[in-house]
Amino acid sequence: MSGDSTETGIPIRLLIVDDEEGYVNVLANRLKRRGLDICKAYSGAEAIQAAARKTFDVVILDLKMEDMDGIEVLRVFNRMGLRMKVIMLTGHGSQAAAREGMRRGAFDYLTKPCELNDLLEKIKAAYQSVAASE
Repeated sequence: MSGDSTETGIPIRLLIVDDEEGYVNVLANRLKRRGLDICKAYSGAEAIQAAARKTFDVVILDLKMEDMDGIEVLRVFNRMGLRMKVIMLTGHGSQAAAREGMRRGAFDYLTKPCELNDLLEKIKAAYQSVAASE
């Protein structure tokens, strides 16, 4: 895959979900500069609405949110039959919850804060997994 877009040159469609708006906005700007097509959601409910309206390749999903946690959002995504890959983001001390997310179908997880290059590599691997299953 060349750069941070698909082999056809179309940007990877990424949904970032976290109730920390500042974190989402900074991360979105950094990833957009690398050629990804970014959509932002600041709650689990917003993420579900976004996923119902638009197709995403990869979702970055925070585990701890006020309205509903990332595991519940992942359950809803699974019930919706969505083919996107989910990368769980977890703060300190919640790696067990992230592993639970993986048992429920998440592609992988990272702890916050994470290095941008590590996140990009996970996004690319998740995208390649989606593309390989088509």
